Amino acid sequence: MLSLTSAFLLAFNVLGDEPGPWPRILSSVGFQATGGSGSQIYVVRSGTPGQADWTARVEKGAYLILEGESSTADLFGFRRASAAGGDGVRVASVIDEHSPNLPLIWQHAVELPRYTVPANSRVFAKERWTGAPLLAGYRKGAGAVLWVGATPGEQGYERFPYIPHALFDLGLSPPFRSRRLWAFFDYSYRTRVDLDYFAARWRAAGIAALHVASWHFYETDAARDQYLKKLIEACHKQGILVYAWVELPHVSEKFWNDHPEWREKTAVLQDAHLDWRKLMNLQNRDCVRAISAGLAAMIGRFTWDGVNLSELYFESLEGAANPARFTPMNGDVRAEFRQKYGFDPVEKPGSREFLDFRASLAQRMQKEWLAEISKLRKLQPDLDVVLTHVDDRFDSGMKDAIGADAARVLPLLERQDFTFLIEDPATVWHLGPQRYPEIAKRYQPLTKRSDKLAIDINIVDRYQDVYPTKQQTGTELYQLVNLAARAFPRVALYFENSILSPDLPLLPAASAVVDRMETIGRKLVVDSPYGVGIPWTGGATVDGRPWPVQDAQTLWLPSGAHAVEVAAAPPPGLRVLDFNGNLTSAKATARGTVEFSYQNSSRAIARLNRPPGRVMIDGVPAAPAVLAGEQILLLPRGQHLVQVD
Repeated sequence: MLSLTSAFLLAFNVLGDEPGPWPRILSSVGFQATGGSGSQIYVVRSGTPGQADWTARVEKGAYLILEGESSTADLFGFRRASAAGGDGVRVASVIDEHSPNLPLIWQHAVELPRYTVPANSRVFAKERWTGAPLLAGYRKGAGAVLWVGATPGEQGYERFPYIPHALFDLGLSPPFRSRRLWAFFDYSYRTRVDLDYFAARWRAAGIAALHVASWHFYETDAARDQYLKKLIEACHKQGILVYAWVELPHVSEKFWNDHPEWREKTAVLQDAHLDWRKLMNLQNRDCVRAISAGLAAMIGRFTWDGVNLSELYFESLEGAANPARFTPMNGDVRAEFRQKYGFDPVEKPGSREFLDFRASLAQRMQKEWLAEISKLRKLQPDLDVVLTHVDDRFDSGMKDAIGADAARVLPLLERQDFTFLIEDPATVWHLGPQRYPEIAKRYQPLTKRSDKLAIDINIVDRYQDVYPTKQQTGTELYQLVNLAARAFPRVALYFENSILSPDLPLLPAASAVVDRMETIGRKLVVDSPYGVGIPWTGGATVDGRPWPVQDAQTLWLPSGAHAVEVAAAPPPGLRVLDFNGNLTSAKATARGTVEFSYQNSSRAIARLNRPPGRVMIDGVPAAPAVLAGEQILLLPRGQHLVQVD
């Protein structure tokens, strides 16, 4: 049974004159700051005077983080080495056991004392060449001690990116979790994997929807079609939605080979085969009709939950400065432009007239293809629609480089139902997590539908000089996800295969957003804008009513402020173990049935503790899809009230 007092005490207090990076590190995975003694986590910074009762407090459950040298560190056995073997160590490269093959390079080498650590401690990180311990800890009674040999850096991840992982290994679990992330998926990287295993792994990491590279499945192929059907089934069983990720003007390898007459051209009039994408001419009406028919067939062959129209503009990030990569220069575009402006854009690809023309053309394509996908809802009414669009507000050069102009597209949100997913451009990947609140701020004036905005984080090697890793991992990744989740209603990750394995367990904590948590008498009050999970075992009431939305470890709350109290046992009968949707209310009835309401732009998925009996949706008997042999309900998009016996 959860103790409400212990839940509230999952907060931290940094002792010393300056808190340094510790609030950023700890808050990135959901721990709350407190200025008093009502904490479970204490950080003792280098040189901070000790307290006599630390040993007893750790024995009773406190987690003590020790930075560098102090009398408290000495008390717990982390001491400067004796003179005989105590020469300093120059640290520029670190090995961390959480990802031992990943180079951790410090931007500036640091001379540190050599320390000894207790024999019973676990060394998490050490200097690469000497093996000198730099991050170590051990359990003690109900609590634990973690020591770090130097300050983690101004941002909290420049030197030791895996501090949250070490705390987790020592038994400290975050207070909140979320399952609202989206992730991109490319079949090329997962051709021979256990799809059921990976689907369970994705859901445990907080993933709500997988956006699958659909160009691999554009044409019918028996083996690939069977693979995708198994992938969708495995995801649905775990409560994960599956979207068709479409990358027009790239269609498919076969489409490119079959239709050389419709290939896009660069400004040097070569076929536009740029990187992995093979671009087609979306201004040619015959080409458009063929693609539209192919997409409709592909969407119809599978049980998709949505369609993501991604990067529907032009190449490349170098803009007109590199004519060999600059598009579109197909015959249709050149003829239309020449008729309007009197010259061939090939002659002056970087002219102001052509740059503005192609931005207008991109908006025209986006509007047209959003309308095409919306037509498919007549046959598949539960399809969600997403438009992924590179950010051109934070990096204003994107408009001239690739024709992206969010201000032209966002007014469509007020007339069409889709999510506008903002892609983080490669040019700013090195600027740190604080860019996400700033990006959100720049989009607020452009639309009244800020609830339909989302952000895409690219978890890949960056071309800029960044430290300690080229790819985002550990605390840096958690800060990115946490600040993005606070700034936007939805966060997507590119892509599931690039997320390092050690980062998966704490992603649900990083993506959870809670505005307030406090205990009032016997109640735990949690206020979250999007809903959140809290660690819980046993029964509970929420807002005074028996609560049916929980599994063996987590109680799931709707958005808003809710009061949770301990109950003698979970409600008898039916329970919702997991719900992939925006839950707005729920209750368990005395006769063992469950009633809940939700509002979702996509299909919603409910995973139950037993097969359902009668299902009522909005007071009418319904027969939603129930996966064979599973307790999985596939529910319609929109706003609905569901009763399940």
